[in-house]
Amino acid sequence: MTFTIPPATYLPDFLAFRAGDQPDKPCWIFGERTWSWSEAWESVRRAAGALMADGVQRGDRVAILDKNTPVILQVLLGGCQIGAATTVVNWRLAGDELDYVINDCGAKVREGVAAHGWFDVSTLKEPYRVEGKKTMGYELAEGFTWRLPDVILYPAGGGMGLVAIWKAILEMTELGWLENDKRPRMVAVQAAGCAPVVRAYEARQPSCDFWEGAQTVAYGLRVPKSFGDRLMMHTIYDSGGTALTVTDEEILAAQQLLVRSEGIFAAPEGAALVTALPKLVSNGWLRSDEQVLLLNTGSGLKYI
Repeated sequence: MTFTIPPATYLPDFLAFRAGDQPDKPCWIFGERTWSWSEAWESVRRAAGALMADGVQRGDRVAILDKNTPVILQVLLGGCQIGAATTVVNWRLAGDELDYVINDCGAKVREGVAAHGWFDVSTLKEPYRVEGKKTMGYELAEGFTWRLPDVILYPAGGGMGLVAIWKAILEMTELGWLENDKRPRMVAVQAAGCAPVVRAYEARQPSCDFWEGAQTVAYGLRVPKSFGDRLMMHTIYDSGGTALTVTDEEILAAQQLLVRSEGIFAAPEGAALVTALPKLVSNGWLRSDEQVLLLNTGSGLKYI
């Protein structure tokens, strides 16, 4: 059995390739209906045309609110075809629920804890996840042969990763595992549309105020106020680090840069670090001879 490798992995391109390579083979099935590759590709092209007719352009953000039907897939891929950022929204949500942010979800969980005795596994509400994420600190120390980099950039939403890595560094220092006493400066990177940590840092506050109207393409950074805000701020101050923002436009451009230059399809959260790095160099906070680590926290496939 032979399998022809397609020339591109971008989903609409893959669909177009299969439509030419195996036009009559089944592509997707819904209920009793089967779409061939050529039929599926044609439906995606029509969806792309309909979106453009409605004024959707490259770089626009499109929410798809529909039941579980092939239309969702057609519009999702059609949006990709014209360069729009498309996401599927649960059709059962009421209008006001569409504006939910992670803090609203946390409030609902707290209601369940009080009413039903649920065990809250929200960020920094349980003792296990921070210990798991702490292994990032141990692994990066091992990867750097037990000599830590000068600076670590991390996308700060809930902040557990930032706090956990710093916890690991303090533990390794106490254990005597590191080759030197140098501790990296920890940098929190946030989206300009939701930057409570940056605002608190600039005001030299020990904690963050709630960020109203949080908006960003990086869902992991859309956290108006983290439960662990004091721990995050302590980590930044204790390490001599800093906090800064990047725009959504800069994040999306950095995503494309990573794909073209490194073949890495990073999530927007990770791509935010790539565009933050030159800002730290240009403002003199970071020297060109320093060793810097950027931690990509997820794959861009989660956003498809």
